[in-house]
Amino acid sequence: MQWIYLGIAIIAEVIATSALKASAEFTRTLPSIIVGVGYLTAFYFLSLTLRTLPVAVVYAIWSGAGIALIALVGWLVLKQSLDAAALCGIGLIVSGVVVLNLFSKSAAH
Repeated sequence: MQWIYLGIAIIAEVIATSALKASAEFTRTLPSIIVGVGYLTAFYFLSLTLRTLPVAVVYAIWSGAGIALIALVGWLVLKQSLDAAALCGIGLIVSGVVVLNLFSKSAAH
């Protein structure tokens, strides 16, 4: 169940972060509400995940997946470009999360 909670936390954080630009510095009501609810949801489900998994593992996965997904949203939705350095950096982050999950005894909980 902790992995489902982590997935919900990641998705909620990506939605909230994606709505930040549309909130226009919190001057637009609906996007601002999405940001607030999204982050509250993300942190709530992140806290549930931390009941059973180590914080280092959870945070590495949460932040790594969030970075990759936000970059994807920026590219697909906001039409922001990703250069070779950005793609390489994101690839290294994702690789680190994969290594952590496959080989770390901490992730085995």
